[in-house]
Amino acid sequence: MVLSSLLSATFLAVSGIHAVGVRPGQIKNLVTFGDSYSDVRVTGDQGVAWPDYAAGYAHVALHPFARAGATCSNNLTFRPFPPVFESQLPLYFTETANGSLHLPAENTIYTLWIGTNDLGVSALLTGDPGPAVSLVDVTECMVNWVKVLYASGARNFIFQNMIPLELTILYAADSYPNRYWALERNTTEWSILMRETSRSGNRLTQLMLQALAPALHGAHIALFDSHSLFQDMFDHPARYFNGTAPLNVTGAWDACVSPPGGGALDCTVANGTDRDSFLWADELHPSEQSDRIVAREIALTLQGKKSRWATWLS
Repeated sequence: MVLSSLLSATFLAVSGIHAVGVRPGQIKNLVTFGDSYSDVRVTGDQGVAWPDYAAGYAHVALHPFARAGATCSNNLTFRPFPPVFESQLPLYFTETANGSLHLPAENTIYTLWIGTNDLGVSALLTGDPGPAVSLVDVTECMVNWVKVLYASGARNFIFQNMIPLELTILYAADSYPNRYWALERNTTEWSILMRETSRSGNRLTQLMLQALAPALHGAHIALFDSHSLFQDMFDHPARYFNGTAPLNVTGAWDACVSPPGGGALDCTVANGTDRDSFLWADELHPSEQSDRIVAREIALTLQGKKSRWATWLS
């Protein structure tokens, strides 16, 4: 009886290990939602976006729905761009309903990378949604993306958390007037607020996903720690960047200063392989080389391999 119990416990433990995450070779389709960080049409890096690279690295078909400028919901943080809930998800459901998109649940994985526009200028940071909308509302919206897709039959998910936004030039303490914000502001205050808000938002979504995962029978949810990955790229650039210019994590290869009183932007642009020395493409967006790093780690996760930055919650 004791031996039988031990064998049973061992079987359950081993089964539990193999039940976590997707299997090698299982995933054939990648479906992406989010903002310019994932948009393959209007790319933030002015090059090839990470989903294209990841699909190529992992040998899967890409189905992109992310759109530049997006927030999770325009009912929370309004921007005149296609949000996840009022545009991207409806388009996905339209295409699956009319048969133009057929994706078996078993071999399809869904990703979401959202939050940069929700937290930033003309949104939570500058108080534009009004006092009724909070960080909790925005993070609940992000996690509801999993619930909505799960209810439609989706079973495999990668949730990409927010990067350390205070490291971008737009939200750095020593920021300058630029294409995204040329008005006066307290740059130190903005940097501190973005640091605290992005970290708090990531912790909220982590706790929500950890609580949700056991209730979604048959689902596999990975939390991809974009925040820690970008912090590591910032702290240890030599591990990640291989361009022909000096390594640079505080500037951008396309840096544009807005002159006092307005007028044409004064831009400094790097060309060719010099761009691969930069963490940032401009004052807000990661460079193409940064995107390659993201793609490499996401591809490992898609393939059922281990990535230092991905944790399977179920």
